[in-house]
Amino acid sequence: MTVQETRGDNVTDVLTKEQRHKNMKNIRGKDTKIEVILRKALWSRGYRYRKNYKKLPGSPDIVLTKYKIAIFCDGEFFHGKDWEVLKPRLEKSERSEFWISKISRNRERDDEINKKLLFEGWTVIRFWGDDIKKHTDECVKVIEETIFEQNIADDF
Repeated sequence: MTVQETRGDNVTDVLTKEQRHKNMKNIRGKDTKIEVILRKALWSRGYRYRKNYKKLPGSPDIVLTKYKIAIFCDGEFFHGKDWEVLKPRLEKSERSEFWISKISRNRERDDEINKKLLFEGWTVIRFWGDDIKKHTDECVKVIEETIFEQNIADDF
């Protein structure tokens, strides 16, 4: 039987502290489900890419070197989607200072990486995990439109 703990944000946590710790420890930094979904969709359309390309700032999750496109597959929580909504909820949580600091720094780092890549002439595309899961074809379409626009620009 699972012990339910109430966190400071008035949300009941159905996991014990040990279970939550184990879950958080197992969160992967690469080859996540969302990355694999997007990579499979790109591969099936004939696109070839590099994974976690360490030669670029931020080691983008997917890199289309031929087109100079760096793609990041961002999880909503750790990259602060809807930060204006998430931050106040985190302020009520047990480890608010830790999480607000961590996610704020992640958001700042994302911006820094975007700027570095743009300065180096790369196109940066960031997708939220839920968008990849629910709208994979639309995500691929964004990538294909970017490639198409680059090809048109190269023709002039």
